[in-house]
Amino acid sequence: MKTIGDKLESFRVTGVKPGFNEHEENGVSAFEDITESSFPGKWKIIYFYPKDFTSVCPTEIVGFNNLAGEFSQRDAVLMGGSVDNEFVKLAWRRHQPELDKLSHYQFSDMTGSLVDQLGIRHRAEGVAHRATFIVDPDNIIQHVSVNNMNVGRNPEEILRILDALQTEELCPCNRRIGGDTL
Repeated sequence: MKTIGDKLESFRVTGVKPGFNEHEENGVSAFEDITESSFPGKWKIIYFYPKDFTSVCPTEIVGFNNLAGEFSQRDAVLMGGSVDNEFVKLAWRRHQPELDKLSHYQFSDMTGSLVDQLGIRHRAEGVAHRATFIVDPDNIIQHVSVNNMNVGRNPEEILRILDALQTEELCPCNRRIGGDTL
């Protein structure tokens, strides 16, 4: 499994854009390719869940969605995905009222381009573990957390970690008082 300090290598997943519930709306496609080069200069919050249409996942997705504006204010792109295809994600948005018109990206990684690169595929089930990665603008992983498939996450904690990573004071040894390093 990739960890802190590792670089995201080349990948391609199918992104489902924020605000879409149909594959095309007003002549605009809901889908776009997302790669390691997407979102230049932005932090990336990439969270995985095992499958669409499950009971734990909507709670987490809604929790992340409620903080989408907070992540955006911190120059971070929020995107959650699984190995299910992009059409399933749109169907889930239409079926689950709280997922209607999500304000952040979802993505489909059916080929395992990102799931396998990160090393988070559940060996027996073939789906993604419930993993979260915070990736800096240089595509260097700065935070990793992986939970059992039945254990949800606290999106507010991910936001807190992002805040800590974005400060100049990444550790007490870097604190400055009056221009002097402690």
